[in-house]
Amino acid sequence: MALAVFDSHLHIIDPRFPLAANQGYVPDPFTVDDYRAAFDAAGGAVVAGSFQRGTAWLVDALEQLGPGFVGVVERLRATDEEIVRLDAAGVRAVRFNLHRGGSLDDALAHRVHELAGWHAEVYAGGAVLAALEDRLRELPRLSVDHLGLDADALPVLRRLECMVKATGFGRVDLDVEATLRALDPSKLMFGTDLPGTRARRPFQPADLDLVAAIAPRALAENALAWYRPRA
Repeated sequence: MALAVFDSHLHIIDPRFPLAANQGYVPDPFTVDDYRAAFDAAGGAVVAGSFQRGTAWLVDALEQLGPGFVGVVERLRATDEEIVRLDAAGVRAVRFNLHRGGSLDDALAHRVHELAGWHAEVYAGGAVLAALEDRLRELPRLSVDHLGLDADALPVLRRLECMVKATGFGRVDLDVEATLRALDPSKLMFGTDLPGTRARRPFQPADLDLVAAIAPRALAENALAWYRPRA
């Protein structure tokens, strides 16, 4: 594609590494080669899913994708030394998947930021975000996945003034265009959410066109400053 895009939210599902069913769901494979065939990105953020455990698969994916890509871990149980090692491998954030049975670990979010400058990523809808708003405000760096999933999230996102991923349009319950226009364009980061596990529909090129028309800096500039890829 003509545009240099940083894909702030993608999943790699490599069958060489074990998966764990979440709410009875196990996704189909979606390897690095599958991703490259589906989307041409200059860089991106490989995000751990609820069905993945450990970090070996993520480090492997980052090695294949190259230094323009970073990683986001989930269910992190690691020593300080391991966090530093993961940072050197390209990991830049820890994710709290509150939409799939996870919980917010404030202490962990502060710990990884102090050790390696990582931010916290939260996957949750508006009701959960509102209930946790005071705690989220205290985190040193925060982004929220998929526009907050529903219309109730918008006022919370605006009050938090956090980074927001313009991703997963096939899984949200809101007016995507109106939400994008209501948010600060300097806080938006585009992503494909490929392969779109459990979404009603996967990413479509029109999703990219919409974000580009409303917030051009969301295609790469905002996310590059936020994620700090190795190259």
